[in-house]
Amino acid sequence: MNHKDVKNIDEYIATFPITTQLKLEEIRAAIKKVAPEARECFSYKMPAFEYYGMLVYFAAYKNHIGFYALPKAHKAFQEELNSYKTGKGSVQFPLQQPMPIALIEKLVKFRVKENLSKAKK
Repeated sequence: MNHKDVKNIDEYIATFPITTQLKLEEIRAAIKKVAPEARECFSYKMPAFEYYGMLVYFAAYKNHIGFYALPKAHKAFQEELNSYKTGKGSVQFPLQQPMPIALIEKLVKFRVKENLSKAKK
């Protein structure tokens, strides 16, 4: 299946090798653990979660998984993200390393609080 033909997270994950699928599912489970009320969606051709607005996105590539928690979360956790390649609102977790689930959970918690704060205004 071609990535551009997928319509949901399950289909997206199924297009990757099993080792990558397991890492994607691990991230998905971490997001659900921290934000159980968040709604799964598929946006910008990537798995994503919504909770009072877009929460986080993630996507697999040849050598890494991109995790997108938007700029404020990345600034807040800049020190913990130092060992990874980062962009303005993205971080790359190498596929050859264990996924930093505790850090992912912190990023998601931050985004949940940020979205709730915006929603209350």
